[in-house]
Amino acid sequence: MTSPDGFPRGIGRPATGALLAAGYTDLTQLDGMAEKDLLRMHGVGPKAVAVLREALAGRGLSLR
Repeated sequence: MTSPDGFPRGIGRPATGALLAAGYTDLTQLDGMAEKDLLRMHGVGPKAVAVLREALAGRGLSLR
């Protein structure tokens, strides 16, 4: 399920806040982004990356 901010609810509030603070407002903007760059964001951990990876795959998109 997607939250009103465009990210899957399962990533958690800290990860959502980190993405929004970095200027990302929609899941599709993460297409092609390196997982290691996501993990460098304070609040984004392995669980959030896994949820994002799965959500992107559901749209035919992916992380690097």
